Amino acid sequence: MRIRIVDAFTGRPFAGNPAGVLILDASQSFPDDAWMRHVALEVNHSETAFAHPLPEGGGADWALRWFTPAAEVAMCGHATLATAHVLATTGVADGPVRFATRSGVLIATAHDDGSVTLDFPTAPLTPVEVPPGLAEALGAEPLTTHDTGPNVGDLLVELSDEKTVRGLSPDLNSLARHSERGIIATALAEDPAQDYDFVSRCFFPNVGIDEDPVTGSAHTALAPFWSERLGRTDLTGLQASSRSGRVRTGLRGDRTLLTGRAVTVIEGELLA
Repeated sequence: MRIRIVDAFTGRPFAGNPAGVLILDASQSFPDDAWMRHVALEVNHSETAFAHPLPEGGGADWALRWFTPAAEVAMCGHATLATAHVLATTGVADGPVRFATRSGVLIATAHDDGSVTLDFPTAPLTPVEVPPGLAEALGAEPLTTHDTGPNVGDLLVELSDEKTVRGLSPDLNSLARHSERGIIATALAEDPAQDYDFVSRCFFPNVGIDEDPVTGSAHTALAPFWSERLGRTDLTGLQASSRSGRVRTGLRGDRTLLTGRAVTVIEGELLA
């Protein structure tokens, strides 16, 4: 079985967010959950995607699941982009691909310039009071906090400025108590002349990821949050992790478009 490592939301190797991608045969359904968890732990990236084709004539073309080294997740943007990139670059799929997932049908469209656009549900944002102890765990004082709903499962935390987001060094054990999956920390871009509108960092200790390099699913919450404040539906977010990556967002009501590039960096044979 072929396995690939794809760097997503970047146009160059060794940046963005790496994902494992396994394309299963048409004759296969998903393997045993325990086996997929073992593979994801062996790959040891934020997520590993498993996909298999579905019969023609249904509501989706492929079934898709994602596993972190510790758990299965309900939604993952970068591993979906990585899977769509593999299907397009290997000639397995042409045009829009409909993925059946735990978050409903997600559509990925590969473009001639090498980018991929994901059509994801927009996260419903609910303002909440700043939880006691969050500022101490994060190491910064929140301006606002929002629940992002069941698909994303994060607490979105607005901070005072880009410098504060970039300088975070949170207490991850304490941070884990404040949301189902983790924390999205964000602020407005410091320099309007930059090629991004807002910055973010994402910490997901509850699913075994201290800091996620670039998080597509988080941008389904960041897009409506910043679109309302900036008065524009099309924005670009910079996730300011050590690997860094950009996500172009397009708010379309209850759907959010996420566009980025991907690069396959490793391809090999899974023998286990």
